[in-house]
Amino acid sequence: FFSAVAADRAQVQQEPWAETTEGTAISINCSHPNIQTTEMIYWYRQLPGRGPALLSVTHKGTKEIPDPPGRLRVAADRRSSALWLSRPRRGDAAVYYCALGD
Repeated sequence: FFSAVAADRAQVQQEPWAETTEGTAISINCSHPNIQTTEMIYWYRQLPGRGPALLSVTHKGTKEIPDPPGRLRVAADRRSSALWLSRPRRGDAAVYYCALGD
């Protein structure tokens, strides 16, 4: 199982890739140290041959994600966020993006 991640804009940083085996939880991390008070945190998934699809948008705290099963957690200082996939399947291999926006 392979999951690639990429940064959507310059002020957001992500690992170039992350890897796990099917059924083994994985955390995909995103750093956004210059986030503004009003900005929301967006996470997208782009499956092979498809356009990006919005997984979740949040401002703070922890939010459950139904598909793929997992949760989005924002650090208390909002300078980072993490998408945690609890039971990744082979079909979840994709490019995962985080982005900031008002």
